[in-house]
Amino acid sequence: MPAPSKKKLTLSMVMALVFFGLLLAMFSPIFNGENALKASDRLFNSISKGSSNYIPGLKTSAARLQGSPVELTLHFVDGKAEGHEDVNVVGAEVAAKAARVLGCAAQAEARGESVVLSGDLGAILGAALADAEAMFANRGGEVAARHGMDEREALFMWWKALTAVDAELKRAGGKENVARAKVVKSVITKGVEVGYNYYGIDPESAGSRAGILTFSLVFYVAYTLWWGMTIFYFFEGVGLAMTKGHKKES
Repeated sequence: MPAPSKKKLTLSMVMALVFFGLLLAMFSPIFNGENALKASDRLFNSISKGSSNYIPGLKTSAARLQGSPVELTLHFVDGKAEGHEDVNVVGAEVAAKAARVLGCAAQAEARGESVVLSGDLGAILGAALADAEAMFANRGGEVAARHGMDEREALFMWWKALTAVDAELKRAGGKENVARAKVVKSVITKGVEVGYNYYGIDPESAGSRAGILTFSLVFYVAYTLWWGMTIFYFFEGVGLAMTKGHKKES
């Protein structure tokens, strides 16, 4: 077993202080009022937004369903909000608000926890995508004015309504309904969800932020290696190290 090394133990302590000092700095709001994690998250979101606009292609798919009628009863039960398990959702309230957003493109009547929907599926999807596109472009005021509710809530109601449409089409079965449900699901995941998640974020190209991206990558690798070397020097300092075993002759 190697002898303890006071020099390496001291070095590991200094490196640990530097590591935790930087960690404390990263969790402090020194980047325009944000900590390093939030600032980097915002940076990567702004860069990814530039390559996440699928809405033009979805509008083409929705246009192909123009003239495709739907007669559905959508159900909204009491429960927990998606992603917010501490928030209770009242089915009747969701149904009333879902009927309001659906009503801009079809006949939608709230009846308790259900919505009786009648209209053109292509027009319904087109209206949802118009709101999603406005949100993606940070024009939430248009959506709020159109539906008389907070823009985020309006897009969430589109998510709830179209999820129910998707479920009912699949429940009805048949090749045509399965194909229509596939388009609805794409509008939900690549249109409504994208518009909601990127709302308020300004898009940037990776090329325009090449410097900070390179620094982030180099810093991440160096910071990880720094901690690894800190542990390595600590164990050597206290006299613990891996050594090659001696092969015994038979």
